[in-house]
Amino acid sequence: MTKIFEGSIFGEKMRIAIIGTRWNEFIVERLITGAKSAARRCGVLAENIDLAIAPGAYEVPFIAKKLADCGRYDAIVALGCVIRGETSHFEYVAAEAATGIARIACDTGTPVSFGILTVETTEQAIERAGAKSGNKGEEAMLAAIETFNLAQSIKEDG
Repeated sequence: MTKIFEGSIFGEKMRIAIIGTRWNEFIVERLITGAKSAARRCGVLAENIDLAIAPGAYEVPFIAKKLADCGRYDAIVALGCVIRGETSHFEYVAAEAATGIARIACDTGTPVSFGILTVETTEQAIERAGAKSGNKGEEAMLAAIETFNLAQSIKEDG
């Protein structure tokens, strides 16, 4: 019989760090609010959620590594917003943030979920920060909790 591993969205005993960026703060604040709301619905205690404010998305992997290395957190939620401009800066920042976050999660064994919006327009960012397309901060928190629990089930039963 095939063994199936699944994670739950119950986070009662979890300690979670959220990284939010100062750049595009008016969008990121909405993502942070969504992430905290999702965490509370999953049973994470408010005192078990810490927030680090990074200057921008490019700096998020560095901060994620510091948070993962301290050993205090079960999962990290990276939130930010990169809006395309008229230069190639967008591609560099978005790619480095995504690659760095994935690398930190794999290197440290701490789940780091990617909740950094990479959008063409401010309107698209607003839609993904709680309007038409839901709240990607909330989705990133749920993914972090489920990934942690999935990893725990593999560790315990695998």
